[in-house]
Amino acid sequence: MKLHEYQAKDILNEYGVAVQPGVVAESVDEAVEAAKNLEAEGASMFVVKAQIHAGGRGKGGGVKLARSVEEVEEHASNILGMTLKTHQTGPEGQLVRKILIVDAVDIEKEFYVGVTLDREKSMNVIMVSSEGGVEIETVAEETPEAIHKAWIDPTIGLRPFQARRLAFALGLEGKAFKQGVRFIMALYKAFEETDSTIAEINPLVLTGDGDVIAVDAKINIDDNALFRHDDIAAMRDIHEEDPTEVEAGEHGLSYIKLDGNVGCMVNGAGLAMATMDIIKLAGGEPANFLDVGGSANAETVEAGFRIILKDENVEAILVNIFGGIVRCDRVAKGVIQAANNVDITVPLIVRLQGTNAEEGKALLDESDIEIESAVLLKEAAEKVQSAIGVA
Repeated sequence: MKLHEYQAKDILNEYGVAVQPGVVAESVDEAVEAAKNLEAEGASMFVVKAQIHAGGRGKGGGVKLARSVEEVEEHASNILGMTLKTHQTGPEGQLVRKILIVDAVDIEKEFYVGVTLDREKSMNVIMVSSEGGVEIETVAEETPEAIHKAWIDPTIGLRPFQARRLAFALGLEGKAFKQGVRFIMALYKAFEETDSTIAEINPLVLTGDGDVIAVDAKINIDDNALFRHDDIAAMRDIHEEDPTEVEAGEHGLSYIKLDGNVGCMVNGAGLAMATMDIIKLAGGEPANFLDVGGSANAETVEAGFRIILKDENVEAILVNIFGGIVRCDRVAKGVIQAANNVDITVPLIVRLQGTNAEEGKALLDESDIEIESAVLLKEAAEKVQSAIGVA
């Protein structure tokens, strides 16, 4: 689950991570009030920042410097309600519903600090770079020597000497060095205790006063661990998510929209990936990833059909079920019932294999529904190929 910048900063602040003071606003009046409050606390300049789940906000016009409360009002009027387009939102952009008003910081130098899981080493890794304020992927490609890493042994955790090495790698000295060490230690603690998959500060800045502060923050939480964090789960902003993916989640389906022309419905993530390969081999492109789980029934299948058919690019649907926990004849009955309830206007191919596969295929063949049934993967691929008109 992704968090907004202001939410990430609130969490980090609780763990003692030094963050830039700010107030979130959902209206121009709230933005003006926030700026006045910051001004009363000593702020003389402000930054108005769009809150969406995407990077590159500044390049898209979603981050503006304001030298007065009046300029905050002007920028808030322009940013709130705009459709912000960045390299991460895609051409459709994302509607800005919230903005963050922060106290502008005197930046002397920018750094990058990030924590994530290194799956190859099966350890968390902390990465730092003196090249902050730019995309870390660009730094990794063009100047990989500028990135320094420390892998954390899960049995002993982050040790102070590792944090000191990373702070040295950033070139920090004196007061800034001590603050940098504390910052890294606190950031890692926040990452671990919130079950994050990534905690990224870009940029981490050294101010003119020698302080080390996070002026931006990105945190993603492991969905599978949200049951341990009711407070964080309550931060979910469904407006930032694909509506069909939200609907799928409500039905217990794992769904990710893609750009292809063949919808697929499968039980099991591994089989879903293989099904997507089959579709490509047949000359098509998968329109989605959809895993109905190991206990598919008529209700979940029907919900799956409705979600897939919301995509206007879908020219055919391939249902690929391996009967293990759930019997194929039960799935076949569910498909038939769902097809009766949903107006399926594209060719439907159903491949059943495993427990009671023959019985399930017979039910499909004998039904009044226009369904192409298959048993072998090759057979399913050929029928998909024929359905989308690929020679």
